Amino acid sequence: MKYAVLFFFCLSIAFPILHSFNCLPFFHKRKRRYRPKPIFEKSVSVLIPCFNEEKIITTSVENMKTLTYTSLEIIYINDGSTDDTLGKLDEHLQLKKSTRIPLSQLKHKRAIQFYQSELYPNIYVLDKMNGGKADALNAGIEYSSNELVVTLDADTIMTDHSLPAINETFEEQNVVAAGGMVHVLQTKTKNPFSGLTLRGTNLLIRAQALDFLRAFYITKVSHARLGALSIISGAFGIFRKKVLLSVGGYRATIGEDIDITLKIQRHIAGQKDKKVTFIPDAVCYTELPENIWDLFKQRIRWQKAFIDCVIHFRSFLGKNLFRSPVSFFYIFEAFISGTLAVYFMTSIFVVDGFALHSSILEYVLIYVLYIFIFGLVYDMVAIGMGEYYGYAFQEKDTYPLLVTILFDIFIFRMVTMACVAYGSIAYFFNRDWNKVSRTGREYQADSRPAA
Repeated sequence: MKYAVLFFFCLSIAFPILHSFNCLPFFHKRKRRYRPKPIFEKSVSVLIPCFNEEKIITTSVENMKTLTYTSLEIIYINDGSTDDTLGKLDEHLQLKKSTRIPLSQLKHKRAIQFYQSELYPNIYVLDKMNGGKADALNAGIEYSSNELVVTLDADTIMTDHSLPAINETFEEQNVVAAGGMVHVLQTKTKNPFSGLTLRGTNLLIRAQALDFLRAFYITKVSHARLGALSIISGAFGIFRKKVLLSVGGYRATIGEDIDITLKIQRHIAGQKDKKVTFIPDAVCYTELPENIWDLFKQRIRWQKAFIDCVIHFRSFLGKNLFRSPVSFFYIFEAFISGTLAVYFMTSIFVVDGFALHSSILEYVLIYVLYIFIFGLVYDMVAIGMGEYYGYAFQEKDTYPLLVTILFDIFIFRMVTMACVAYGSIAYFFNRDWNKVSRTGREYQADSRPAA
């Protein structure tokens, strides 16, 4: 038993330490953050699946109108919404019927009509029967016409400098897919270069903002450098269209973002000249849950998606466990350390507590000391990486940030562990999507509308 405790404890320490060092810029040359306009722009199709998004769709459209990238088309996919999503799109875009013909290579629910905006000719709307997010994305790929495909959630705002950063990254022909940086929309400032703010947010949003800094600026940066990136966030993903078609598009599942990333990793396995990467300078903001119930729904769905992909890709992950960084980190870090260890370590505390072992107090004190020191260091590294990439919190947020760090270490992470434990079991009984409700708040875009 002691050896098992030591194994899980060491494993839970090893990966965060590795990522904390590997994400640092000491041995990696920093590219210029803002670059002059390139001579050649790769053509980009932005796909935005929508299901009952009338509360947030105005913010999305206003953002898309401001993007100044030239070789760009935006396609909203109305996936059988039962609210006024389509009506709102028509109101803002003044839609007219388009005669564009789909590729007929990917399966999806029946398309009702494809529209083009009379006001903004590069913005389109696909109205289709409801089939879920993966199905909507497949339909969007079918109707897209450009070389690169960017997938965004309807509650996501993309910064104007993201597309040039994407263009530069994909100038490397070995890059087949990439993830962008996702910040919390509720922490967005009016000026895109003034960092993040905690003012006007509750503790739950602030803790999620820290969580995203850790997940992206530490873990994803490190995974990308190790060739082990297994999740391109559904809020902001970038793909070569031909690769999406080669892997058969998206599978109908509750975790289409993990699934498509692992599909692509499996597709390029053994091809050393191909890679999936992460672009810190491609930045978006996405709205996150503001109450505990919606947070539970979101995190439990994420964990269900993770378990679904462990099962679906078990053959690929198992056969390549010690040959592929993707398989190694997915199994040892995410599954064993991130999921199984939750049950094991919780059981140890419960059993020792009920047995009244004298060692229980020692366990508790060591564990509390560990999570405080290590949690504090990990949060500070994440905040520092955010500052390095140009997204620092403001000086007036110092005190709220300190309170948030304590809340994050002692409460928020316990909540996420509970979601992991519950979601892993709930997957086998209920695989519903559990859509998180939108706030209906309007957010301001960064730039002025393009001519």
